Amino acid sequence: MKKRSRIVAFLLIAILLFSLIGGTVQKVMKDVNLGLDLQGGFEVLYQVKPLEKGDKIDEEAVKATSKTLESRVNVLGVSEPKIQIEEGNRIRVQLAGVKNQNEARKILSTSANLTIRDANDKLLLSGKDLVQGGAKQGFKQDTNEAAVSLKLKSASKFKEVTEKVSKMTPNVMVIWMDFEEGKDSYEKEVKREQEGKQPKYVSAASVDQPINSENVEISGGFAGQDGLLRAKQIADLLNSGSLPVKLDEVYSTSVGAQFGQDALQKTLFASAVGVGLIFLFMLFYYRLPGLIAVITLSAYIYLTMLAFNMINGVLTLPGIAALVLGVGMAVDANIIMYERIKDELRIGRSLKQAYHKGSQSSFLTIFDANITTVLAALVLFFFGVSSVKGFATMLLLAILMSFITSVFFTRLLMSLIVNSNFFNKNFNLFGVNAKHRHDLSEGYDIHDLRTVWDRIDFVKLAKPLIMLSLASIILGVIALSVFKLNLGIDFTQGSRVDVKSAQTINVDTLEKDLKTVDLEEGTITLSGSDKKSAVVQYKEPLTKTQIDDLKNMIDDKYGFEPNVNTVSPVIGKELAKNAMLATLIASIGIIIYVTLRFEWRMGLTSVLALLHDAFLIIAVFSLIRLEVDMTFIAAVLTIIGYSINDTIVTFDRVRENLHKIKVITAPEQIDNIVNSSIRQTMTRSINTVLTVIIVVVALIFLGAPSIFNFSVALLIGLVSGVFSSIFIAVPLWGILKKRQLKANGGRLTVYTEKPKNDEKIYV
Repeated sequence: MKKRSRIVAFLLIAILLFSLIGGTVQKVMKDVNLGLDLQGGFEVLYQVKPLEKGDKIDEEAVKATSKTLESRVNVLGVSEPKIQIEEGNRIRVQLAGVKNQNEARKILSTSANLTIRDANDKLLLSGKDLVQGGAKQGFKQDTNEAAVSLKLKSASKFKEVTEKVSKMTPNVMVIWMDFEEGKDSYEKEVKREQEGKQPKYVSAASVDQPINSENVEISGGFAGQDGLLRAKQIADLLNSGSLPVKLDEVYSTSVGAQFGQDALQKTLFASAVGVGLIFLFMLFYYRLPGLIAVITLSAYIYLTMLAFNMINGVLTLPGIAALVLGVGMAVDANIIMYERIKDELRIGRSLKQAYHKGSQSSFLTIFDANITTVLAALVLFFFGVSSVKGFATMLLLAILMSFITSVFFTRLLMSLIVNSNFFNKNFNLFGVNAKHRHDLSEGYDIHDLRTVWDRIDFVKLAKPLIMLSLASIILGVIALSVFKLNLGIDFTQGSRVDVKSAQTINVDTLEKDLKTVDLEEGTITLSGSDKKSAVVQYKEPLTKTQIDDLKNMIDDKYGFEPNVNTVSPVIGKELAKNAMLATLIASIGIIIYVTLRFEWRMGLTSVLALLHDAFLIIAVFSLIRLEVDMTFIAAVLTIIGYSINDTIVTFDRVRENLHKIKVITAPEQIDNIVNSSIRQTMTRSINTVLTVIIVVVALIFLGAPSIFNFSVALLIGLVSGVFSSIFIAVPLWGILKKRQLKANGGRLTVYTEKPKNDEKIYV
């Protein structure tokens, strides 16, 4: 009897889902917190150091500094500032969407140590003599020019100071912010002012007679709108409190707003193309289950973004890539179940029986495959920084949501379709031709089914291909020793400047422009087919002043604010150390998990295959001279977590085949198990990697340039991952298993679990 209510329920769920998505997607996307790489802004990591010799930096000093920085950020009006205290007396500040990055940098790092000195730079008064919170921005009555008024603790002390200054030649009282002994001087700044440059001191007023007052007015140099802004900033800085420490920039990155917008548009477009092609592939290849996959994948994307907003996540460029990669993982879960259902239909089971067996048998396989990716994502989260941490956050959320939608939601929709009884005889809609179905009474098992791969002897092919892999590793080692890695500033030190222009950039002109701000030794590389972008790299980190001058010059002459990344040698070494440690921990975690779920031989060969994939990515990058940065490490760790999915799925089938024969008495049996397991999962392996490759290729050709290297690393790893699973991991396990068989005297009992009851018939 046909149950029309099941079909009606299926249609209602689909209509309600797409109506919900259509009606709320704009709000969901509007609520997303964009990272600085997508909307512009800057991030800086400060090393907190003593202001004076002999001072000690303790936890309280770092906390007080963090609070002061937070109050200054509030002055900037940034909507979602992020200030974190890190180990080693460091503070990381992330300001996405800040309009004037140079001013923000000045406000943050300025110590706000106000001093009053004479013309000989001798200290007369300091910030300790000011009333806390007594600074105000006002206007001079006679000229209506902006001014800053200060309130002193002692009028008598100010009288003594002004009396002393009035008798000096020149009789000027100089007010400084962050005066540096041995570097700054009144005489030097007077010369700068005569050259038409802005002096570092705030004010230099003549004093003709003693002033008996506790109120001081700073005026002069605050003309126009810029002067008004400067006066307000000085008052705000003084009221926020002086920093009791010195802040050294050890790492910084700034992204121009236009770069962020371009990156967002390109990557979203590339992602849409990739996901659209996946939808078409699933519909074409899997038909009715493919339609269910499209529905559940749509739900996955929507729910992932909704959950991301709920945890106040910050979406970064690699984060979008993680979201799209999650589509590949969600597809993988669907494909594993659909292929299993197809196999069950082919041996003659009814649609209900095939669905029940397929969903039941695939659950643990999907679970195991996702757990390994979770391990890699967790390692990335704990060892990554900024955008890499954002990538890991999105990847973890994507794995969770893909598991929920592709396992539970898919099963709900499939059960409605199956139990409606409308499609009991329409096996073509599930990808199975009726001519290829056996009769269940024939006693066929899915392990007995023929496949299109039966003519290929994978065990025989594995031996020369393993030798080829060893040869490629040797060549890779030679290539690395000769060419080395093209390490980016993340792992060394220096600065990288990305320049964008509306016109074609001329290298000679850009070099001359850089010399105007005293920058000469940079390496310039044009990028993009239209040569309207360029990358300038410096071996040494640029100073705050150099970055300020550089950004202003490029913005004025080229019309776009540049991206500037600086990394100190200390941070470069730390990032390199953390990258190696992260890879090691991820590998150990995976080998432990696979050993516990399967056996140590499978765990060992799985990790050997993964290390092969990781090394191949590194060797290819060395040969083609692509830059290695933190996103490269994210790609390697993603491949470590992702490519093992294929190995686990194959090993899961190996375990099933082992359970079927129960006892091994000949090496040929092991070869048969290896061959049949690979053949039975080969279609799934190809389809899964194909769907992910579609997305990655779209990101390579259509995505933002900043994730090009990341996408290339993923592509190499995905292709290598399929190869290593088929020709390294499983065949190597076969070799180890044959040695175990020999050591056990030619007999192995492998069936240790209680057989499951497969006799229940579902109608």
